[in-house]
Amino acid sequence: MAPSNVFAASFFLFLSSLNLLEAQMVPAMFVFGDSLVDVGNNNYLKLSLAKADFPHNGVDFPTKKPTGRFTNGKNAADFLAEKVGLPTSPPYLSLLSSSNKNNASFLTGVSFASGGAGIFDGTDERYRQSLPLTKQVDYFSAVCEDLKKKLGSSGAQKLLSKSLVAVVIGSNDIFGYSDSDLHKNSTPQQYVDSMALALKGQLKRIHSYGTRKFVIAGVGAIGCCPSQRNKNKTEECNEETNNLSVKYNQALTSMLQGLKSELKDINYSYINTYSLLQNFIQKPSTYGFTEVKAACCGLGNLNAKVACLPIATYCSNRRDHVFWDLYHPTEAAHRIIADNIFDGPSQYTFPLNVRQLVAV
Repeated sequence: MAPSNVFAASFFLFLSSLNLLEAQMVPAMFVFGDSLVDVGNNNYLKLSLAKADFPHNGVDFPTKKPTGRFTNGKNAADFLAEKVGLPTSPPYLSLLSSSNKNNASFLTGVSFASGGAGIFDGTDERYRQSLPLTKQVDYFSAVCEDLKKKLGSSGAQKLLSKSLVAVVIGSNDIFGYSDSDLHKNSTPQQYVDSMALALKGQLKRIHSYGTRKFVIAGVGAIGCCPSQRNKNKTEECNEETNNLSVKYNQALTSMLQGLKSELKDINYSYINTYSLLQNFIQKPSTYGFTEVKAACCGLGNLNAKVACLPIATYCSNRRDHVFWDLYHPTEAAHRIIADNIFDGPSQYTFPLNVRQLVAV
């Protein structure tokens, strides 16, 4: 190759690397949460009943195979990572497996999210095994120690302070209030207040390791998911569940405002998932949806009598459906949620959207 061609090729590679660096808006993303953002942690929990490592999950994923995501393709955690120029944060438990142990790297982030997880430790009783939020934060502390060893104390501190922390949790606690006797002695208001207080404690723990930028999702209109509609003869949303979600979101936003005044160096983007999901349901055509009640994958009324198991059938028009299975959104819904939280208006994200949060 002529010297001028070598120079041109080298210069092109240099420019490409600059573009990649420019595209990467944060050094890493750490994800905490439940099945809405689980990317495969529960695959490694032998006793867990909350798994999605079987067909028809993953039918629209690039590999066309189930990955442990509770949807037909990618979820909001995948899309948010793409938005900030990062690979999807890998499931923490996958990095502990024997094949990955020697080359485990947390430098671009890691996901601790686990199907069935809640803010409270007891919410996974129905599913036998998950990683509740306290356990997820315990694992994060181990990751921070690993980062210090790799990067040194100041290097780790710099990475953590610029990274995104995404927290998507609370739905299982809301479902648990209705289904469990554990909290029968508390009123709905007392229960949601205790949820917000428990979450505050975990956010302060995460912050104490050096993180400063938080994306925190409120609970969606989960009373409108197929499993809840199926309990009503009218197939309408379960208003009791939705009301509990609204109460919790009010407690959560109040807690976050208090946390910001307590920890001056913290910045956050609160995601109004409830309003977004309600808009999908009330104005579906605006978002390209035609089916807001029934699950795409399942059996029985609203495809909600039987979960999305290999024996179930699934719809051919996945893009038209808000819900993939009894509880979880389709890839199409996840994508729109990610789009709205990244560049969204203040009705969905406040006091900052994610793009603004990254720039702080």
